[in-house]
Amino acid sequence: MNEKLKNISALSLAALALMAVLAGCAKKESASGSSAAAPAENAGPVTIDLWYGAAVTEAGPPPADWKALQIIKDKLNIDLKLTALPSSENDQDVKINAAGAGNNLPDLFMVRRPVWLKLVQQGLVAPVDDLYAKMPVRSSKHYDAESRAFTSVDGVSYGLASPGSIIKNEGVLIRKDWLDRLGLSVPKTTDELMTVMKAFTFNDPDGNKKNDTYGYGAFIEIHEPEEGLGRRLDPIMGAFGVAGTWNMTKANAGLNVLKPEYFDGLSFVKQMCDEGVIDPNWTSYKKDDFRAAWKQGRFGIMREQNAAFAAKSNYAPFDENFPDGEWIVIDPPAGPNGASSVGVYMNSYRIYAVSQDAADAGKLDAIARLLEWMSSDEGYYLLGWGEKDVNFVLDAEGVPSKNGLADASKAFDQPDIVPITQLRNMVYYNSDIEIKARYPSYTTAKSGKQMSAGTVLRDMQSRQWTANNGADTLPLPSTDLKRFYEQGVLEFMNGKRAMTRDSWNAWIEEFKKMGGEKWNNDGVAFAKDNNLLY
Repeated sequence: MNEKLKNISALSLAALALMAVLAGCAKKESASGSSAAAPAENAGPVTIDLWYGAAVTEAGPPPADWKALQIIKDKLNIDLKLTALPSSENDQDVKINAAGAGNNLPDLFMVRRPVWLKLVQQGLVAPVDDLYAKMPVRSSKHYDAESRAFTSVDGVSYGLASPGSIIKNEGVLIRKDWLDRLGLSVPKTTDELMTVMKAFTFNDPDGNKKNDTYGYGAFIEIHEPEEGLGRRLDPIMGAFGVAGTWNMTKANAGLNVLKPEYFDGLSFVKQMCDEGVIDPNWTSYKKDDFRAAWKQGRFGIMREQNAAFAAKSNYAPFDENFPDGEWIVIDPPAGPNGASSVGVYMNSYRIYAVSQDAADAGKLDAIARLLEWMSSDEGYYLLGWGEKDVNFVLDAEGVPSKNGLADASKAFDQPDIVPITQLRNMVYYNSDIEIKARYPSYTTAKSGKQMSAGTVLRDMQSRQWTANNGADTLPLPSTDLKRFYEQGVLEFMNGKRAMTRDSWNAWIEEFKKMGGEKWNNDGVAFAKDNNLLY
């Protein structure tokens, strides 16, 4: 071979080597890029077994000819196999535990957190940290920092937690027309709140020349995470940093009733009682009584739920009685140390986990493609409401509606059509579209105001709240201890027990001896063992 041919041959070999390197880099980049890898054109479809939580458990599964299944196969190269989980949570747990015990978990499955944590500890669930970047659209809508923390163990995320029921759907409301009549500003602190409550009680804020109004209205509404005086007084307790039953922080975990600040919050409520600025019926009101009272103009500050306040049928009596009246949502008052909270909230996440077997089989990219498509416009509307112009139409605000369909029997909410939206809980995330569909705007009959419980909801959600995820799963007190707790705090309010430090400390010691200390210790231990503290 002459020298010229040798040089050409060497150059050719070098070029081929460079092309091989570049091809390898491109392949590597495709595998580790920021979005889910595209399906290989010549490869057969990837089978994904999905165990889902049905939106309507009494309805059947999606039909075999469901349009979404063909789209998923054609566009994503995925053969999706669907299995509905049982309607009972206990039965769901049994089914998934059995699959785990047999090392036969599906590729992707909905699972409750206690069962999920055990599967993680057994090494049966795959880490999903890498999936978030591969699903940019879905991650931005479904998986915020709280969501990822909820499914993280030792800093590694092992589950995809999507929003469940609506949270933070209550708020502190005040009669703005009363503030305006009395020349007062919106109260920002507990001291300012007391000043306004006194004015609402004693300065005839409605101008009817009668002594028939109060500053604050409430009723006793107790739930496991909101013991003591209940959620209607949580904006007051929140000002002292002790909203809710439990503190769920790593730094200060435990029962709030055992915190020194609880006495301070309770003392402020006692002052409200002594000053006569809280509706005296608050300890005897039931929910319906409370709601009838604010609609009759009895008090001017309250914590209320968005729809109970602003939904058309609920607001109508107030509108009829007070067409010039106006309630507005305000920030909860700040206490002496700057604490402020409407109350506690718990995200009811739906966790979907990926089995380690699915990860080992190389299915993670396909799962990312599937979930990202579900959050695309096509997947969101198709799984959420069905086919456009067949099962729903979009109104002027872009909200799915059944009004105007050519065939009303095919509307998304009809019994025969419901099966095609059984996976809607996998795409819903409490978006503005979903909120507007649930809470449409309307014009009030008497005053002509534009109202929307959805707009009120978004306002309430923007205020300061206290995260309490997992508090609803902690151990419960005994019946006797619960009764002692609830009756005890009320006895400090009605004067049967003196609201003094000595009296309070004596009651706390009795509370501990009755089982309160053990309840506290058991709760903190459970929270630590189940990775619930933040």
